[in-house]
Amino acid sequence: MRLHIRMISALFAIGALLAVLFAGAQAAPTPRGFTKLFDGKTLDGWKLVGGYNAGYVPKDGVLICPADGGGNLYTEKEYSDFVFRFEFKLDHNANNGVGIRAPLEGDAAYVGMECQILDDSGDQYARLEPGQYHSSIYKVVAAKRGSLKPVGEWNSEEITAIGRHIKIVVNGKTTVDANLNDVGDPHIFAEHPGFRREKGHIGFLGHGPSEVQFRNIFAKDLTKPEKDNTPPDGFKALFNGKNLKGWKGLVENPLARAKMSAEQLNAKQTKATLEALKHWQVESGEISYDGKNDSLCTEKDYGDFEMLVDWKIEPHGDSGIYLRGSPQVQIWDDEPAIALKVGSGGLYNNQKAAASPSKTAD
Repeated sequence: MRLHIRMISALFAIGALLAVLFAGAQAAPTPRGFTKLFDGKTLDGWKLVGGYNAGYVPKDGVLICPADGGGNLYTEKEYSDFVFRFEFKLDHNANNGVGIRAPLEGDAAYVGMECQILDDSGDQYARLEPGQYHSSIYKVVAAKRGSLKPVGEWNSEEITAIGRHIKIVVNGKTTVDANLNDVGDPHIFAEHPGFRREKGHIGFLGHGPSEVQFRNIFAKDLTKPEKDNTPPDGFKALFNGKNLKGWKGLVENPLARAKMSAEQLNAKQTKATLEALKHWQVESGEISYDGKNDSLCTEKDYGDFEMLVDWKIEPHGDSGIYLRGSPQVQIWDDEPAIALKVGSGGLYNNQKAAASPSKTAD
């Protein structure tokens, strides 16, 4: 009898151990410094955008994107810098994605960034572009292939986004280690403007045609408090927030300046700067203009560049940003803008191609 009791106790112990091991495989403990984003039962903390049919289904600790469901399932919270960890399992020809720094509306692959989730071995995907395979930043940075486990097995993935540095590790293999400042293809800039976003939502982007499952979804928020006039990674501040060091008054236009001698240009430059500084002032960390003088320009000349700027104008204001001296990016709330129902951001003096912005975004 004693032996029988011990055997039953041993069986109970083994059963309990197997239950713990199985539960541990399903629901990993929250890593230190991370927050659990999926409670295994509900979609609390998430927002479904453009969902269809069942959308995403929580079941037994697993978040399922059915073959006939999907849409974009975003975190309610926005992140700038972060580490995002999750596990996923693919069916044959499965296709999904992780949207990062994305807005809620629009295609995350273009208005934000999409890190591909794809069955690279699927027969539907035999002839894709390099930037379309698993863990690639969709058509922006191509991933190294060969990291995925066979279809039907669980994979682990970690996406780290700190400033312009994006690193992706799949099943312990680094597939992407990219500095977005190194992306210089003008076609990418034109088609994927969102890859330059500094902040946004994280989300799963369900496309079909096969089921994808997710579990153990965690994020470490490394978002830093925003500081005025602090340049992003790879950028330099053109304005120090205190004075107009590095700026000067504008002397006429590029054609007129080209005809001046060095002595003439220096004389006119001194006069233009002295006059400009009467009307362009620094107030509370902002450059402010009274509207009674000519333009202010950088002392340095630029060829190819990327510029970030925040601006604010008064009602019926009319201003702009001149590029390389002549093409003007329009900033206005003036009568023509109101009458034509166009916003800022167009190329005002573009004579041979589109001049108006594609949308009113002010």
